[in-house]
Amino acid sequence: MPSRTETLITVDELASRITAVEPLVVLDVRWQLDRPDGRDIYAESHIPGAVYVDLETELSDHALAGRGRHPLPSGSALQAAARRWGVRAGVPIIVYDNWNRAGSARAWWLLRAAGITDVRILDGGLGAWVAAGHDVAAGAVHPRPGDVRIAHDDLYAGAAATLSADEAAVLAADGALIDARAPERFRGEVEPVDAVPGHVPGARNVPSGSVLDEHGFFRPTAELEALFKQVRDADRVGAYCGSGVTAAVDIAALRVLGIDAALFPGSWSQWSSEAERPVATGFEA
Repeated sequence: MPSRTETLITVDELASRITAVEPLVVLDVRWQLDRPDGRDIYAESHIPGAVYVDLETELSDHALAGRGRHPLPSGSALQAAARRWGVRAGVPIIVYDNWNRAGSARAWWLLRAAGITDVRILDGGLGAWVAAGHDVAAGAVHPRPGDVRIAHDDLYAGAAATLSADEAAVLAADGALIDARAPERFRGEVEPVDAVPGHVPGARNVPSGSVLDEHGFFRPTAELEALFKQVRDADRVGAYCGSGVTAAVDIAALRVLGIDAALFPGSWSQWSSEAERPVATGFEA
């Protein structure tokens, strides 16, 4: 059964592996809603040896229409990017970020969808690394090109389960579909990004921020089980958010519990753009 240690890595373990000069690829996915380009702040301070990953251009394909604000890249594009990052066959990958585990969870999910299994999220992110007193570096890292091969060119049909809008609708009715957005967006009280407020009818709200504690660590297993108790017995579980990024945080938390959840990559940005889709507000199912 998947466990916390197969999904997450602690700051202490990462520091020990870096000190031991073990083969390792560390990726810095500096991204947040109000500052999607994190290159400058990465250059100011990052974990030594970490390579910057641009979520907008390397973990998304904005040329795809009708699939939400952050469509998945092709496997071939991800392979080219991963080789630029120095990803090599058989070498473990650690991903981290500095904002609510969103960027690192997106990278973790995509790499798994591409068929790469040895990838973990740094629990607590960059903040935990700094708080523990570990060194940081400045400037950019340019690694030797990697040799990783990605078997799945269509990541919508890759090694990690995904949902179309139609499949999300069915899952909301017959299984468990989680909405990872903030409660006020789920209820339709505010909608700062998309044209239509509300949620997929039948979805259940487990905000991605709720699976983390006040320091940005994933909550203990017992607390995660309580948060997701409404989906524990479902045959199938899926998750969505605004554009398919923060839903990956919930998917990682579910993975800690041994639950494999599917991602609706288009998420609310796709659903709300299709006029024929029904919309629920408040806590209406």
